[in-house]
Amino acid sequence: MLVSLALLLLGALAAVVTPRLMARAEWPEHEPVVALWVWQCVVAGVLLSFALSMTFSAAAAWQAVRGHVFAPAPRAVVEAYALAAYGPWSAVMAVLLALGGVWTAAMLSREIRRARLRRKQRRTELLVRSPLLPGEEPGSERLVVLEGERPDAWWLPGSAPQLVITTGALGRLKGRQLDAVLAHEQGHAKARHDWLLNCSAALASGFPQVPVFAAFRGEMHRLVELAADDVASRRFGRLTTALALVELNEDRGVFGPSGTPDAQVPLRVDRLLAPAGRLTAGRRLRLTAAAAFVPAIPLLVALVPAISALG
Repeated sequence: MLVSLALLLLGALAAVVTPRLMARAEWPEHEPVVALWVWQCVVAGVLLSFALSMTFSAAAAWQAVRGHVFAPAPRAVVEAYALAAYGPWSAVMAVLLALGGVWTAAMLSREIRRARLRRKQRRTELLVRSPLLPGEEPGSERLVVLEGERPDAWWLPGSAPQLVITTGALGRLKGRQLDAVLAHEQGHAKARHDWLLNCSAALASGFPQVPVFAAFRGEMHRLVELAADDVASRRFGRLTTALALVELNEDRGVFGPSGTPDAQVPLRVDRLLAPAGRLTAGRRLRLTAAAAFVPAIPLLVALVPAISALG
């Protein structure tokens, strides 16, 4: 039972402290790919802590579960966990954590269904605005050009992903600016950013009061755009990518004094035009390795009594 409590406290501590630490750090702005990895590892660590806490609580509460969890373990290892001493409280904790797990799965399923419905609606709208020619199959073209005065471009994910761009964007973007926009959207597709956004939205909507999940969703929306900007700027230059962003968004009022849903665009342009120095390769490697170790911490905590008994 003590192991269950330790794992529960570990998950809760990580859920509260991580958003504050990441909010104070400046390096995620310069290394969005590393920051995306760190966030994923932290969220995985939190979920794993709760899952292991539920497992040990259930093992303490019910003999049947204990038999499955500790089936191959020596008797000394089972006794080291002192499972039989906390039956009633263990049952309550196990049930609550199990309900949280079921709710998480339900929220993720709902978000996946919603994402599929949105993609289906957008593809239907796409067929209305750009009907198929005789003999043409739906989704056969990876690039679709729509008639429209508003400059816009977006990647439509799915089993047959497509890049959509309007004639307004083709008229606005000059030379390598168009290539930069295409590279930006391809960066989203290659890294499967849509899955990150769906998972973060599911956790945040299911547990809006958990700080790490709310921050996870907000940071995913920001960091995936910065990462895609970096993909484009590495191929076509920071100035070209910044000008492409301006051309696509200047008619939307995002550069004015009033707040808009695209308020991050001016910050992205400033970041491209006045880049700060990147972290050294050694520090990036250390951050990546440290983040990968985070999900292993709950496993180590869970194994401490077993290791002590065998040692």
